[in-house]
Amino acid sequence: MKKLFVIILFAGTLTSAFAQEGAEQKYRRSSIYSVLINHTDQKFASEIKDAFLQIPVPDKFNDHNLSVKVLNLNTKLEGAGKEKENPMITEFLQKNMVASRLVGRWFNRDYYSGACDMELVKERGLYNATEMDKQLAMRSARGMAMLQDAGEELIGNTFVLVNDIRYVDKNKGAKTAGGILKILGSVAAIATGVNIDDLTDNIGNMVETIKGFSVKINSFLYKLEWNDSQANLFYQDQYASQPDPVKRANFEKARKNYRLKYVGKVESSGGTTSFLGIKEEEPIVMVRKACQRAIDENVVDLQREYEEFRTKSPLVSVEPLTAYVGMKEGVSSKSKFEVLEVVELESGAHKYERVGVIEPIPSLIWDNRFMASEEGAVGANLGFTTFRKVSGKNFTKGMLIREMSK
Repeated sequence: MKKLFVIILFAGTLTSAFAQEGAEQKYRRSSIYSVLINHTDQKFASEIKDAFLQIPVPDKFNDHNLSVKVLNLNTKLEGAGKEKENPMITEFLQKNMVASRLVGRWFNRDYYSGACDMELVKERGLYNATEMDKQLAMRSARGMAMLQDAGEELIGNTFVLVNDIRYVDKNKGAKTAGGILKILGSVAAIATGVNIDDLTDNIGNMVETIKGFSVKINSFLYKLEWNDSQANLFYQDQYASQPDPVKRANFEKARKNYRLKYVGKVESSGGTTSFLGIKEEEPIVMVRKACQRAIDENVVDLQREYEEFRTKSPLVSVEPLTAYVGMKEGVSSKSKFEVLEVVELESGAHKYERVGVIEPIPSLIWDNRFMASEEGAVGANLGFTTFRKVSGKNFTKGMLIREMSK
């Protein structure tokens, strides 16, 4: 296995901007940290990087990104096409203690003082903030149940998606696998956006290849391990509501004990994307479209293969039955969704009960893929997908739907 050149970079605890799409959209979501492996040896590496940095977190997930979004590799990733865990990626994530950084982000942990808070947990868990604070201060059984509930459904559903993107060059063979995976970028680099000089230099080349431009993406999925014993140790020995040098030191010593579990990977087909509606003088849009559609497809494939990664969406109306999901989420005429009712237990924890099954009406499936409207795709202007009931009781607005296995 190739050795990684590890740069210990403080990813920091970023302030979360948890945007809801309206009151009906308030529901618990899994959280995701999305990373690019950028191949500096290939054509359009800079454009692919810039396009990736413009791709938003899938809107069915909470944004749990850290400051580092791009990892540089100067050759092809060894073993990228294999189904098993990639040792190079796993070693990089472990040596840079990404799992502990994700935990720190959950609690808005200050790197220098060790001070933490529960604001993000309360916000994403949709808890009554005043009630939760009161119960935690009392160290009540209800407060502890809330913490356990948050751990199981919120912190324990934190994922890392590593996207290995390669431009498909039909005129050139791939270089020998190998190389060193390096961190590239920070918050500042992300904020600068497109590299205009590199983009200008490549416009001519891009226009020449516009009709055949395609990318192949291997997406590797990891999940944060969070169990009761880890939670107890964190809350007792490492969580500090104000600066505390002892608890700060405890967390630093324990960072290597936080882990990411490998879930699985999928590979996009590398097929050519339609570039209708894109101006030739805007090649970065073409690159983003190719990359974003391939990543969206991979996210759908991962959700279908790994149930723990599946997302939920609320019903936004019941007459007719509609939801803000569509072709971007893989909805097709063959899809079926279970309808879930959220039940809050007396302890303060939540559970989900299936109350029915629905299926999309084929002619009313929303094409919400990136730039579907610009290319004039059928269904692009619907704004939502309309369903019909297969089974179940009367549904209510706000009930959650989740795609079922085929």
